[in-house]
Amino acid sequence: MPLIGYARVSTEDQTPLPQSEALQTAGCVEISEEHASGSNRARPVLARVLERVQSGDTLVVVRIDRLARSLSHLLEVIERLEAKGAFFRSLQDPIDTASPQGKFTLQVLGAAAEFERALIRERTKAGITSARAKGRVGGNPGLRTKDPAALRKVRLARQDGYMARLNETAQDWVPHVRRLRPDMAWEDVLQIINGPLPHSRHWTQSRLLRAVKAYVRDGFLPAEVLGRAGRRETDDRLPAIVAAIKGSDPDITLQAICDRLEAMRERTPRGRTSWQPSSVRMLLERAERLGLLVRQMD
Repeated sequence: MPLIGYARVSTEDQTPLPQSEALQTAGCVEISEEHASGSNRARPVLARVLERVQSGDTLVVVRIDRLARSLSHLLEVIERLEAKGAFFRSLQDPIDTASPQGKFTLQVLGAAAEFERALIRERTKAGITSARAKGRVGGNPGLRTKDPAALRKVRLARQDGYMARLNETAQDWVPHVRRLRPDMAWEDVLQIINGPLPHSRHWTQSRLLRAVKAYVRDGFLPAEVLGRAGRRETDDRLPAIVAAIKGSDPDITLQAICDRLEAMRERTPRGRTSWQPSSVRMLLERAERLGLLVRQMD
């Protein structure tokens, strides 16, 4: 099984060389290095690594904190790898999802995370009950009186929180929206975004549109992405989708594109549910003749 290494340091002054050497010694055939804070989930190098990982690959790090600084983020990455049929290994921690022991450790971590969340919920409920028994009313006094300044402050805080949550998932959808809109209809863009994601992280069209509008409002995406999609001939739809998948990962294999199309529940030109590399090759050639492949890859 190919071993894919990932090394991370927080600042430009630090060097990932010791991590890379340890990963190379462990047998990694490919090593990606990144300078970024561990608290930042929207790391471009990590996003590319997770996008390129294929079934049977193993993502390897020296220590867990090189990949994630929170248990929730670690479990999220591992869930994404498992959805692709890939594995995760930490050289200095007892986690290797390809082994029974590693899977058991992961289950213990997941149970610990759920137990911690349950404790927080119980403590919160107990605190609210105690405060009410003492006659204290919860909430913001300004909100209770509908003070405009308090309402505006809460609205801005909610907006900041929403943007922070969007930034954590930006690598999943922003590159596709920037590259495919408005040339492709939202329905097809949505399928391409959801293709490599686990079901629990799938986007709905309304959620995606709200996110895109927020990014356009703050200048992170050009307003053109919200334009009306041009009418496309029915026969051009599949070549456009295949070209979009190829454009997002020029090194993707024909079989991987087949797997992506089946995950998207796209039917073949003959109406079948199972895709073959020969059909994908035919669509790629047609996309190139139509100029779709070149445009997507630019």
